[in-house]
This record gives sequence, structure tokens and C-alpha cells, in this order.
Amino acid sequence: MSIRKYLMGLVTAAAISLPVLAHHSDAGVDVESVVAFEGTVREFTWKNPHVYVVVEVEQDGESPIAWELQMSAVTILSRRGWTSETLSPGDHVSVRANPAEDGRRYGILQSVEKEGGLALAAAVKAPDVAPSTTTLAGTWLTDRATLQSYPGGFDGLFHALLKLNDKGKTAKAGFSVLSDENPDASCVGRPTPSALVSTTLYLMEIDLTHQNEVIVLRGERFNEVRTVNMDGRPHPDPDVRFATGHSIGRWDGDTLVIDTANFEDHRSPYQIGVPSGGLKHVVERYRLSEDGTHIDAEFTLEDPEYLTEPMVHSRQLIYSPHLEMLHGDCDQESSSRFLAD
Repeated sequence: MSIRKYLMGLVTAAAISLPVLAHHSDAGVDVESVVAFEGTVREFTWKNPHVYVVVEVEQDGESPIAWELQMSAVTILSRRGWTSETLSPGDHVSVRANPAEDGRRYGILQSVEKEGGLALAAAVKAPDVAPSTTTLAGTWLTDRATLQSYPGGFDGLFHALLKLNDKGKTAKAGFSVLSDENPDASCVGRPTPSALVSTTLYLMEIDLTHQNEVIVLRGERFNEVRTVNMDGRPHPDPDVRFATGHSIGRWDGDTLVIDTANFEDHRSPYQIGVPSGGLKHVVERYRLSEDGTHIDAEFTLEDPEYLTEPMVHSRQLIYSPHLEMLHGDCDQESSSRFLAD
């Protein structure tokens, strides 16, 4: 295939319908356009937090060119039927991807077709009858049908809803998303409310086994574990700080209220270059619906060091006992692969 032919595949994202296979990280990628081409798989790397496929494209009379394409995490793709052997070197594929903004042959994969077919589900199949429960305990995933959509992924929500003061704007403008300044490149997790926001793709588990003493929240991304103290203790002194913050909880009737403070400094907890620090304060509320099929969840995030006003966000979490929590360690090489040379 000639270089001219695959460039002719550049179209606006609105003009085509694509199954979304990408990770929520859209750093340095033009999400408004799609490049489409055919080629041969040279590499398929099955690692967290991103699976990668490298596709070589033939050019008339010239050496082949290679496109490096980022995919979702192993945990997410596994639920859609993918394995480490779904693609192999030598496979002929047709792909569509959002290309890098800086002109690199790098992108986020949006769809792939393989000769002979992939036999993959377009989405995780839901049970015929919605499962229900009587407690908050269990595994939960966002009901994306009820969630307002914002351009981008994880970062799109915060781009839309964070109201920045001058210090926040300056920090955001000075952030180099494609450099090792970005914590995402170093397997550094994001603090609260990351696990809740990430439930668009990653499961969250609420463990009430010892709920009178502690409640444990687990998230699939980076194997996050957060302990919520339920014994009435206050937050420690402000100079005692934690990577995930310090969480205390209480029951307000049938609503679990979690108060998190004492955060360590983080350069980009929202993936958009706005930092957070010791003044950050997050209050989450989780309430089971009357029919037990979902949780009405909400958080209020305030950080006067960088924000002019609190950010408030709500969503529904679907009870998902049919889905298994899939933990996977973050691979440093995979985590930093999106960086520009």
C-alpha cells in the first residue's frame, strides 16, 4: 500500500462508527481524526497498563513504515475476549486509529480487522436479568449509558469540570504531557477520586467484611487499595500525608460517606497537568438504589490551591458480580511507551 493511500484514510471521527478499544489516556493524540490503513503485524505486546501492536505498512518502491498503536489494558481487553495470542507477527490487519498530534507514526487503536476474523465481542455481555444486591459490597462498573460524555477519556471529564485559578492554569500550561514529567509514564497511580472515575473501564470492589472498623475499596487500575477508617478517628495532622490520601468514613442513613484528606503532592492526578497537594479534600457518597441494581455515587473535590470552586460529579455504578476483578502489575516499559523521543 502506498503512503498516499493510507493518508487518504484520514477522516473525521464523526464520519465513522468505531468500536472503542482504546485506553482512557489520550495524551498527545488527535481524538478528532482517524487514520485508516492495512498492514502486517510486527509486534503484539501483552502488558499493563497498555497493550501495544506494531503494524508495518508497505510503500510502493520504498521501505515499509511502522505504526505503533496503543490499546487498552490487559484487564479490559481480557473481558472482551482478547488473549496474548489474539494477534501474532505476520497477521494481515486493517486498522483505524487516532494519530499522534506531533506527526509520529503513533496512535490509539480504535478498531482492527484480521484476515479470517477475530471472533471478539464488541462489548462485555450483560446478564439477561440485571443482578441485584442488598448491600454496597461487591464489584461495580459505571453505567456508561447514563453518563454524560466528554471529549477524550479520563482527562476529558476533568478538562470539562475543573475550574482553575491562576496557579492551576499556569501549572497546566507548563505541563509536558509527552515527557517523563507525566506520572503516567512511571507507573505512578492517581489518588482519589481516580478509582471512581476509572469505573468507566475498570472494576471497583467494595469490601464490607470488617465494616465497623474499616471498609476497603479496590480498583483494577494499578491494583489500587484504599482503606476507609470507620472507627470514628479524625484525620491526622496536616503534615502527615499519604499518596492516596487518608480516608475516614461514616454512614449517613443508608449512604456511605467517605472523607479523604492529607494528600501528598501529585503533579498530574487528573491527567491534564493540574497538580494537587495538601489542601485537596474529597468527599464521596455511595447509596444503593431501591432495587439493588446500582449505586448512586457522587464526589465533591475541592482544592483551593489550584481550583476556584469545588468540582462535583455523579454517576451510577452497576452491580457486576458476573465480572471478575483482574489485577495486573504495571510494566514500566509499557507505561512510558507513549512518550516522545
